[in-house]
Parts: sequence; C-alpha cells; structure tokens
Amino acid sequence: DLVILDLTIHGGIGGKETVRDILAINPNAKVIVSSGYSDDPIMADPKKYGFISAIAKPYKIDELNAVISCL
Repeated sequence: DLVILDLTIHGGIGGKETVRDILAINPNAKVIVSSGYSDDPIMADPKKYGFISAIAKPYKIDELNAVISCL
C-alpha cells in the first residue's frame, strides 16, 4: 500500500506524527510526504522521518508517477 501524506494539516495532526502512527500499524507501509514548504527539513531528508520519498506541491501527475516508479 502507498500513502501520500501532506506534511502540514492546519488544525490537525501533522505528517511527522501521522507517519509514525501509520508505521506502527503497518511497518511495511510506503509513505510519501508532500508539502508546499520545500524548505522544511523533512522535505530535505524524508527517510530520516520514516517517509520513503518526498514530492513538493504543487505537482503534476507525471511528477508523481516519476516518484512512484522509483520506489
């Protein structure tokens, strides 16, 4: 399974916390982080935080396909 998770959810739990919860339930889950804040440290080193990859918003479907095909 693949999850594309927004890094910042205003008024809600953030991506950094959510990826931990997802991996606690399914350690084999593949989680891609997505954000419009490309200067965030998580976007620079997503694997350090449990994500398998990152994609900056806005993105086009071919950009998403390229990220997914590298998994």
